Amino acid sequence: MELYPLKFKPIFKETVWGGGRLKSLLGKNFSPDKKIGESWELSAVRGSLSVASNGYLKGNNLEELVEVYMGELVGDKVYEQFGNEFPLLVKFIDAAETLSVQVHPDDAAAAERHHAFGKTEAWYVLAAEPDAKIAVGFNRDTNLTELLNHLSSNTLQEILKLESAQAGDAFFIPAGTVHAIGRGVLLAEVQQTSDITYRIYDWGRSDKKRPLHTDLAMDIICYNAAKGNKLSAGNTAELVSCPYFTLNKLDLARPAERDLSAHDSFVIYICTAGAAQVSARGQAETLSTGETLLVPASLSGEVQLTPQGSATLLEVYVT
Repeated sequence: MELYPLKFKPIFKETVWGGGRLKSLLGKNFSPDKKIGESWELSAVRGSLSVASNGYLKGNNLEELVEVYMGELVGDKVYEQFGNEFPLLVKFIDAAETLSVQVHPDDAAAAERHHAFGKTEAWYVLAAEPDAKIAVGFNRDTNLTELLNHLSSNTLQEILKLESAQAGDAFFIPAGTVHAIGRGVLLAEVQQTSDITYRIYDWGRSDKKRPLHTDLAMDIICYNAAKGNKLSAGNTAELVSCPYFTLNKLDLARPAERDLSAHDSFVIYICTAGAAQVSARGQAETLSTGETLLVPASLSGEVQLTPQGSATLLEVYVT
């Protein structure tokens, strides 16, 4: 049978910093007494495999789907590079409290240490409280000695580059960039399929003390001043194009057609505002705010997007 646009069940992750906005703003269904910080929308991470929730493939997990449909689902180019491992992970993150300062390894370090992919990621802010901040890189060139001194004296914030965060802002976080999501930020995250995080600073929290990974992090950090990590976009724009994915923002006030067949990749649509119908070869699914859809590569040349009033979608594919 022919493939069709696929929806998946969200996977909820309880965290010490999670809140309730994934439920109140994005309509996620979880117990109100749980502090859910992340909703994994599309995941091939072992132990957290997304399961299809619509159509005749309902109940199959993402790994099984790639094994069966191969290039028809992900694109021949993508399948040749990644095999049965789906290469991207999509999440929503609700930071009711400031997250720890973290850094992720690149492909080389991750392969050597963990036999895994590295983690380059991008964020798109859906909502933010007044004066919300995101830390991304350093505000000036620094070095290992200076960083260790700030960590030991709990003054790391003095050298972090803090950016304001408002709805519609986007950030690019290459592997090796220190970063932290500030309190009051709700965002969508697109990243390589990886769950490797090195925590280097947790703001001196003594009541929720968590392990740090300073020794692992020091030699993979970029110590240069951060430049160009905060992105801006108009109504329709390419936000990120990197070796791992392209991320576009689409503000829709009228129907639009998308032909992405030249990329030989699946396409992911993430609805961040409003609602829209996504159709391919006459098969349609409606996306509401907080929902994600996977369009198979075999359908990527004939996608129609029809907003219900207006909608904002994030569009993701492998570069």
